[in-house]
Amino acid sequence: MSLARVLRAVGGMSAIGLVAALAACSSSPASRFYTLGGSDAATRTAAPASFYLEVSPVDMPPQVAKNQMVVQDGSAQVRVLEDERWASLPADEVRRALSADLSQRLGAIDVYGTPHPEGVPVYRVKVNVQRFESSPGRRALIDAVWSVRGVNNQAVLTCRTQAEQTVDAGYDALVAGHRRAVDQLASEISAGIRTVSSVPVPVSSSASASVGKAGKVAARAPAVLPCPAAAMSANAASAQ
Repeated sequence: MSLARVLRAVGGMSAIGLVAALAACSSSPASRFYTLGGSDAATRTAAPASFYLEVSPVDMPPQVAKNQMVVQDGSAQVRVLEDERWASLPADEVRRALSADLSQRLGAIDVYGTPHPEGVPVYRVKVNVQRFESSPGRRALIDAVWSVRGVNNQAVLTCRTQAEQTVDAGYDALVAGHRRAVDQLASEISAGIRTVSSVPVPVSSSASASVGKAGKVAARAPAVLPCPAAAMSANAASAQ
């Protein structure tokens, strides 16, 4: 509403009333903020682990890498919601939720970016989210390629998780669906960490190296492991 219309409408209204009228014209709905933290996984505490985790920053598709919630109305149409926002960038939300979930499931500490004692096994987790889709009243989808690498045993495992959750109408239900998707992702990554941790550490560098024809010592190649059965069956089911 223009200032001239406001003045004609209020007529002889007092100055205080005029200020209130102008404020009503310029007010906008308050933004709501959502987080992926606080999932039910926090109640499932494992015994303390004898290893550390390093959960690296998560890669996220650029079209959803913003605080505003991006939702899909159709197969090719998206909307950016100014009043429905993530408490932090989606990549940070997913990483924090994964770190908390994995720590609780495995009884381990995430020491990414933090000094830690030498000699304790460390497993590095890297997640590349290729699809992060939000469809209110339909589904919440996280499609991610992830890897686990043992710093000590040099074993490597790379897998893919497609976590799709059916959701009811409303943004609270949509966020809850993404929490469940992160929980599924954490479940499969924790199984991967257990698989990598089962690989023995080489006794010595000499025992894990081979001598080539020229007499040079070749470094031992990292062990490449298959994905856990749980992750493979989940991916097969989602592909059907």
